[in-house]
Amino acid sequence: MVKQLKIGILATGITPDELLEKHGSYADMFVALFDQVTTDFEYQVFDVREDLFPDDAMQCDAWVITGSKFNVYQNTPWMLRLKSLILEISVTGRPMVGICFGHQIIADAFGGVVDKHPDGWGVGLHAYQLTAGADFIQGAPESFAISAMHQDQVLALPKNAKVFAESEFCPYAGLIYDDQILTFQAHPEFNLEYEDELIDLRKGDVIPLDVCEVGLTQVREKGAATDSVMIAHWMADFLRLRVG
Repeated sequence: MVKQLKIGILATGITPDELLEKHGSYADMFVALFDQVTTDFEYQVFDVREDLFPDDAMQCDAWVITGSKFNVYQNTPWMLRLKSLILEISVTGRPMVGICFGHQIIADAFGGVVDKHPDGWGVGLHAYQLTAGADFIQGAPESFAISAMHQDQVLALPKNAKVFAESEFCPYAGLIYDDQILTFQAHPEFNLEYEDELIDLRKGDVIPLDVCEVGLTQVREKGAATDSVMIAHWMADFLRLRVG
């Protein structure tokens, strides 16, 4: 019988109100994505924005940190507490995955630099090239494409991070830490329908109109597709193989 792994989802953000009922929360999106590739995960969600944290780093077998509208450098009390938890999880040896804000706050916790990118927002369907650091992925392709939605990114690497995915716009798009922590700047949990609706919702208000138009063209192009299911396999295998 396959052992059920308890995955703790540290929710640092939630879907905009206008899209929540249709698409679910970010935590829901992760569950739905993982459910496409595995049946041996069970989940517990902790809304850390509301100061709802696990009792300790040992409470779950593995951890996922979601995306968020917040900026890591705001250093709110819950963010500081989350950074402490990240370091505690690291000490236990439990595996962890971070996405977008999760990618950024993990880098920040280990001494990296996160800030607004000089070239502004990255939205739409972005392609990333795998580097030599992707040797942990069996049969890895040369590149992959998933939805992007960010203005901030990692600008300087922590000493213990290795790059496994990159693009011209986002040189540190995928990071691996000590073969224990895996992070992506972009969003494998976002399908193209959600990405389309999110860009349209933020168009000309939060995100400049011209950037949104480029992103919408990418996600609406005939034949556009994400590699999210492939990434889900990578993440699930990464977590499963590193649980002691």
